[in-house]
Amino acid sequence: MADLSCNFAGIKSPNPFWLASAPPTDKKYNVERAFQAGWGGVVWKTLGEDPHVVNVSSRYGAIDYNGQRMAGFNNIELITDRPLEVNLQEIKEVKLAWPDRAVIVSLMVPCNEESWKKILKRVEETGADGVELNFGCPHGMSERGMGAAVGQVPEYVEMVTRWCKAHTRMPVLVKLTPNISDIRVPARAAKAGGCDGIALINTINSITAVDLDVMAPHPTVDGKGTHGGYCGPAVKPIALNMVAEIGRDPATAGVPISGIGGISTWKDAAEFIALGSTSVQVCTAVMNHGFRVVTDMINGLDNWMDSKGYHNLEAFRGAAIKNVRNWNELNLNFKTLAKIDQDKCIECGLCYIVCEDTSHQAISATKLAGAVRPLSKTGNLYSMKYEVIDKECVGCNLCSLVCPVKCIAMVPQETGNPYLPWTKHPNNPMRG
Repeated sequence: MADLSCNFAGIKSPNPFWLASAPPTDKKYNVERAFQAGWGGVVWKTLGEDPHVVNVSSRYGAIDYNGQRMAGFNNIELITDRPLEVNLQEIKEVKLAWPDRAVIVSLMVPCNEESWKKILKRVEETGADGVELNFGCPHGMSERGMGAAVGQVPEYVEMVTRWCKAHTRMPVLVKLTPNISDIRVPARAAKAGGCDGIALINTINSITAVDLDVMAPHPTVDGKGTHGGYCGPAVKPIALNMVAEIGRDPATAGVPISGIGGISTWKDAAEFIALGSTSVQVCTAVMNHGFRVVTDMINGLDNWMDSKGYHNLEAFRGAAIKNVRNWNELNLNFKTLAKIDQDKCIECGLCYIVCEDTSHQAISATKLAGAVRPLSKTGNLYSMKYEVIDKECVGCNLCSLVCPVKCIAMVPQETGNPYLPWTKHPNNPMRG
């Protein structure tokens, strides 16, 4: 079996699967059930200063897509509404009972040094393994000058990180907001402040739906609604890109990354690790399916690593970064053509429709002579044959993406032409 153990800035866990700071990590009862299910670590739901937070009802919204429930998940919940003293006591008890699991505490307090110094001292007394500075929450707390209100200002990110490093012996992770134009900027600020690691992405500012009966955003609170934080499988592509941007940025090289955003399967986790993540954090998948989803994640990652000959996570961590390039570095001489496997084709015609209507008219549709209903795969009176017109095909890949039975392959062509990026193309006036 592959070794799935994880060492994130000195924080050790038996596997890289951590629960993100969210309702599933709000109390001892939840966290212990998570550890019993096999989770390697948790980031305790964000703690703040008393007086206690007051939440609204309802709090959650979701996007269902093509039969998948909660493909996107939205929340307008704030940080923990449980007393700080109760949370701290439970964190201490959990860490004592589960010394081999990672217990990180998410924190969010007003942007002054004394507030951070005070809460860090109290968290340190619990024996927690580290803290995660929540600079990402886009709703509720940001209106109070915390969360994303800090994360969107690099100078604040660096300043608060520096305060925390000065006032605790614990590793300090900085959780970044995606609600910014260039994720590298706050990441560089976090490194400049001395952070021990970076966690991303936090939720994306969003309105997931409008209730057309009451004419208010969903979820509605007494007929009104607000923007919230968006997460779940729908945000995975955005998260992967931002992780990759930090992973390949020389200015943040070497800073451990805890990847977050739409991780639902072992494959999702492997993709984040391949782009440089050391650990991965999960929330929506658990809120949709329960703690035991981690069993499939652990077994799936283990089996895949065995099949590839990866003995530990470091064997493939960051392996994909070298192949993430800017567009102008891609090979303009590389060519692929679509090829339809006629034995697998069900004659639905979707490839023809989308290519004819929206692309390059590179697929022909031929009614087969004498082919009557018994020979038709679709129930039509005649059978159809769809073929790629090679001279018109530009290799865009749309036909293979829409094919419901995956019978279209993109086949690389031997052109004999050398590697030619846009930076060297004769049509580029800026070529070197």
